[in-house]
Amino acid sequence: MKKISITLILLVAGVNFLLAQNANYDPELAQMLNADEYGIRLYTLVFLKTSEKQNYSEHEKDSIFRGHLNNISRFENESKLFVAGPFGANPYGYRGLFIFYETDIKKVEEMVNTDPAVSSGILKPEIFNWYDSAALPIYLDYHNKIWIKMP
Repeated sequence: MKKISITLILLVAGVNFLLAQNANYDPELAQMLNADEYGIRLYTLVFLKTSEKQNYSEHEKDSIFRGHLNNISRFENESKLFVAGPFGANPYGYRGLFIFYETDIKKVEEMVNTDPAVSSGILKPEIFNWYDSAALPIYLDYHNKIWIKMP
């Protein structure tokens, strides 16, 4: 009876071990994406909020936001940023989101402060570290195949 119990325990432990392993695991891809053993990694999120400083003419705002969009393109071209986009209307003043590869909040703060919408005071950044799937950045490989007009 003791041998049967030990055999069952080892069998259950072995099955659980095998179930916890991922048959699709690609070590090269995981390394390329800086994934940890759970397939996640650290990013930095930036929430852009409406600030109190809104005393610009429409022409000035247009120019500032053109610079803002150009800055987003620059960050993407420099492989610093992989998500940027606006929020819909909401009661909290949130206007947009950035997700940066960089994990050092001070460095991200320096980068964000080069954005004309931030440096002008129109938008105020809130910056946080965030863990999520290391595969998030590769969605851009597909996104670039589905748009007709550059936003």
